Amino acid sequence: MGKEPKRKRHELNPAEQQEALEVEWFRIGLTAPARKALVEAKLYKVSDMRKISLQELQGLSGISKSSIARIQVIMRAKKINFRN
Repeated sequence: MGKEPKRKRHELNPAEQQEALEVEWFRIGLTAPARKALVEAKLYKVSDMRKISLQELQGLSGISKSSIARIQVIMRAKKINFRN
């Protein structure tokens, strides 16, 4: 009995694809609704925050104040800023 070969992203079912895209957000401890909102907005990693403004982030359904605070801590550590 060997290991199953690792499947490529296009071979994953929709739930597995969503999970694969949420990995970075999961690592920093965001809630499932926040992770889903970010992925639906095509924001897959912290560096993608450069693409949006803080106001746009606050307007995403599923993003709480605590999620924003977590994201901002990581952004500061990585010297990443929101779009103006």
